[in-house]
Amino acid sequence: MKTYTNTGSKDTRSGFGDGLTELGKTNENVVALCADLIGSLKMDDFKENHPERFFQVGIAEANMICLAAGMTIGGKIPFTGTFANFSTGRVYDQIRQSVAYSDKNVKICASHAGLTLGEDGATHQILEDIGLMKMLPGMTVINPCDYNQTKAATIAIADHQGPVYLRFGRPKVANFTPENQKFEIGKALHLVDGTDVTIVATGHLVWEALEAAKALNEKGISAEVINIHTIKPLDDAAIIKSVTKTGCIVTAEEHNFLGGLGESVARVLATNKPTPQEFVATKDTFGESGTPEQLMEKYGLNSAAIVKAAEAVIKRK
Repeated sequence: MKTYTNTGSKDTRSGFGDGLTELGKTNENVVALCADLIGSLKMDDFKENHPERFFQVGIAEANMICLAAGMTIGGKIPFTGTFANFSTGRVYDQIRQSVAYSDKNVKICASHAGLTLGEDGATHQILEDIGLMKMLPGMTVINPCDYNQTKAATIAIADHQGPVYLRFGRPKVANFTPENQKFEIGKALHLVDGTDVTIVATGHLVWEALEAAKALNEKGISAEVINIHTIKPLDDAAIIKSVTKTGCIVTAEEHNFLGGLGESVARVLATNKPTPQEFVATKDTFGESGTPEQLMEKYGLNSAAIVKAAEAVIKRK
C-alpha cells in the first residue's frame, strides 16, 4: 500500500498565517481583521508588513464580522481571525444575516477548533462548528489536514467568490501533503487504494486514518483512505465511487457526530447508495480540559478508534 511520511510536525494555524502572509504580497485587496488573538492566529507578519490592511477589533467578534461584510462592498477580501468557538457560536447571527444571507465575500478563518486546543477546556473548544456553518446556504466549509494543505487552502479561498469557513487547529500535527500542492475546493483527495473498507477523514484525523490503514493492512484488511478537506460542497462522486468498490465506510472527524462530516456522508449514501457506515467522532458531548493526546484518546479520535470502527463496519457488509 502507498505510505506517507511526516516531514516534520507543524501546527495548521501556522499554515494559515503563512498563507495570509503570501496573500498580503500578491493580492492588494486582501485585508485581515483579528479579535485580539494576533499571535494565536499567526497574523503577526501580515500586520507588520501591511499595517494599513490590518484591523485589530479587540474582543468584539460580532463587530468584526459586520466590519468584514461591509469591506466587501468596496471590493476588499476580508479574512477574519479568532478561535473557532468565537468565530461561529458567538457570532452566528451576524454571520447568518450579514455574510451568508447577503452573500458577502468574507473568509471566516477559525483556529483552535475541536478538542486539540486541549487545556483551555470545554468553554473554548467547539465540536459543533462544522454543523453550524454547513447549514448556512452558500457557505463553503473547508477543514484541511496539515500545515501545507492549510497554507494552500488559505491562498485558494482568496480567489473563491463567496463566503468561506476555514477551520484549523492549535497543536503540531504530522505534515505529510505536498509542499506546493494545488488546492481545489470541493475535490476530495484519494490517498490510499483499498478494497475492503473506505475511510474518509477530515482535518487532524486524516493522518490518523493513514496510520489506521497501515495497521489494518498488517491484519490483512485493505483500507481505502480519502482526504475530505472540503466538507461543503462535498465530493459526492468520490464517496460513491469508493463505497461501490469497498461496500462499507468509516467517517473520521474531530467534531460531534451530529452535524459533521459523517452526517453529510450519510446523506450521500442514503440518497445514492445505502452502505454500512461507522462514525469516529465525539458522541453528543462537550469536551474537557486535558492535553490533546489525552482528549483524543478519551473521546476515541485516533487511529486505534478508526481500526476498531473499520473492523466493525466490515462485519456489517
